[in-house]
Amino acid sequence: MRLFIAEEQNHARMLKLLLEAGGAGTLDGHWSDAAFVRVRRLLGLRVELLVLMLAEVVALGYYRALRDGAADPLAREVAGRILADEERHVPFHCLRLREGLAVLPRPARRAVTAGWRGLLAGAAALVAVDHGPALRALGVGRGAFVAQALRSSAWMARAMSGGPVPAPADAGARV
Repeated sequence: MRLFIAEEQNHARMLKLLLEAGGAGTLDGHWSDAAFVRVRRLLGLRVELLVLMLAEVVALGYYRALRDGAADPLAREVAGRILADEERHVPFHCLRLREGLAVLPRPARRAVTAGWRGLLAGAAALVAVDHGPALRALGVGRGAFVAQALRSSAWMARAMSGGPVPAPADAGARV
């Protein structure tokens, strides 16, 4: 977990440097971050991991859009590096969640993962609304962004419920 947190902090550092290189500033905070942290810590480790997975899945779509749609080569490079890291995080989180949810009966695990996918739809929709102009500039519509997040999460929900967890995606592969 320490390595995971350190890697996420490195992503934040890279993004800050990228914004500074482009002449843009950073925010000291945002309501969505405060809400995310509160919900994440609300009901224990399992819920915290489920909420972290929401952020990971939404981030996958966002960094993929940035990598594939940005005009700036540096932005594409940074997004590609972060995306490769995030793709390696997802199987790790799926394994941890499968272990955490294994104590529940199968119908309860399915209900949890179905609820998680519902929350994912809401989280992706919030990001799509909040970042709509940026997504549009990258060639991704709001609806397409949300739909892709849901499509990409199907295998994750199965893995969390006890299904197979694929190996991390190849760092150089484009998904």
